[in-house]
Amino acid sequence: MVVVRMWRRLFGGSARELDASRDDLVVVASSFDDVEACSTALDRASALDREADAVLRHHLRLPAERIEAACEIAGYDGYERGASTVGSDDLVPVILQRVQRLDPLTCSQERSRMAGLAQRHDGVADGWDALQPPRGAP
Repeated sequence: MVVVRMWRRLFGGSARELDASRDDLVVVASSFDDVEACSTALDRASALDREADAVLRHHLRLPAERIEAACEIAGYDGYERGASTVGSDDLVPVILQRVQRLDPLTCSQERSRMAGLAQRHDGVADGWDALQPPRGAP
């Protein structure tokens, strides 16, 4: 993640990256419907600031013994494991998240990538959401 931050600073990215661990982040866009296009979900997201970075979170359910391998693979693309809840079946809820600027194309690509990752690890991709600070927050 440090390399990603340095790269963004050197080559035009955000000078100050959004901190994914901030307490004041709120959900500004989401889709948990497999047939809904990311462009539709983003168009519906009136609270989303399209000019600012967001924390894109993918909600997966994976077998416990496959979580570490899936997280390692996602880590190559800058994803980190976020807070998860306790599952009620054989699959454990896992959140993979990273900071990025959201647009329909990249959101769709990442959604597809996470669906493939979950499937390769005998799991399910339930959907995604995006968080940003409330408007006007520093």
